[in-house]
Amino acid sequence: MTATGKDRVPPHNIDAERAVIGSILIDDTAIMKVLQYLRQEDFYSIRHQKIYEAIHKLFNAGTKPDLLTLPEELKTMGILDNVGGYDYIATLTQAVFSSVNAEFYAQIVQECALRRGLIQISGDAASKAYDETIEPKLLLEETQQQLFLINDPRRIFRYKKTANVVYDTVRQIEYAYETKAEYTGIPSGFSSLDRWTQGFQDGELIIIGARPGMGKTAIGLNMAANISIRQRRSAAFFSLEMPDVALGMRLLSSEAGIDSYRLRKGMLQISEREKMLSSAALIHEAPLFIVDMPYMTMGNIQAMARMLKVQENVEIIFIDYIGLIAQDYIHHKRFEFISEVSRALKGIARELNIPVVALSQLRREAENQKPSLADIRESGSLEQDADMVMFLNKDRELDKTHEEQEKEPTQKVQLMLAKNRNGPVGTVDLLFFKQFTKFVPFTDDKG
Repeated sequence: MTATGKDRVPPHNIDAERAVIGSILIDDTAIMKVLQYLRQEDFYSIRHQKIYEAIHKLFNAGTKPDLLTLPEELKTMGILDNVGGYDYIATLTQAVFSSVNAEFYAQIVQECALRRGLIQISGDAASKAYDETIEPKLLLEETQQQLFLINDPRRIFRYKKTANVVYDTVRQIEYAYETKAEYTGIPSGFSSLDRWTQGFQDGELIIIGARPGMGKTAIGLNMAANISIRQRRSAAFFSLEMPDVALGMRLLSSEAGIDSYRLRKGMLQISEREKMLSSAALIHEAPLFIVDMPYMTMGNIQAMARMLKVQENVEIIFIDYIGLIAQDYIHHKRFEFISEVSRALKGIARELNIPVVALSQLRREAENQKPSLADIRESGSLEQDADMVMFLNKDRELDKTHEEQEKEPTQKVQLMLAKNRNGPVGTVDLLFFKQFTKFVPFTDDKG
């Protein structure tokens, strides 16, 4: 007779749990390995949870856990008899001959805990799915977040000795030396910028600010296209302003070099149609993911980012743009909310270990002057939390009116790197092809 879900015993391995604790008791250095994998709740046995908690307390106090100190700590906690007393603690050291396999035992316990977590999450989700008072999208986001957390390798406290950090650092430098890699991060596709930044680095928050109509969506989409189409690296573009088909139009116009207005109208010559289809094929094969969801909250973004990282191994995320992120709680003051968003974006970059590029509007006061860090709209937290801050700026030609310049098919634009935590700052000259919504490096033929 087959057991039903209710009759099944949750996955666990008591012998492995005993071996983990026994390894720590016979060799206090084993706890260094075990801590990388296990938390208290990962043990199935309640008494093993309590014993591991006591070991943790001893370790944090700088005391070696052994057959003398552990029972005393359990006695102080008032639970020695509840976990089996002196006799049971003594039997744990008999479960292993040495601590050499402590890491292997810890992995077994962790795998069982992951299975129990999956069972718990799926069961809770199934139960809540029957409750019509719960918004399905919110339930989906909650479930995705829970699934990511139990699978996150950085969910447990870790530390490294400086020797290990230096080793990893030298290995990265040696790799760059041997492969002659030009950049340590993900190149934006604009070589002058990448030489200063060494590409967008994992775990960093990058802000690109501009006044409305300056092309902040275009520069973000151009960078995403450079990364996914030409470098074949997985990228995601969160669009809070434009629908996905409109972004598709921009991508096609930019890649094919066809006027966006004529492309939307279908006013194409035979040769242009062939170019459009050829570019569409390239875009089709690119690992670029468009997230089109109006009124997206920070919780939505976090859940989707985690899912994209797990399912598609996304290496970089673009968000267009910060000012359109919806508030979860409307009673928050706007500057407080933007501060929370700033911290959350930096947290996502660190948590997923990928660059997050967020577009932002600048204050109205920056309209007719070169933008500065003080012009980032609504919050100084963005300036503080960001590892890199860039601005798009158009220098107005003195002999031309604003209207005359706006009618020109190409415009010289400055991409100002105003903050670079790990490198120099400066200005990159770009040329903006308005009809293609495309930025390219500026070259001065007169020079």
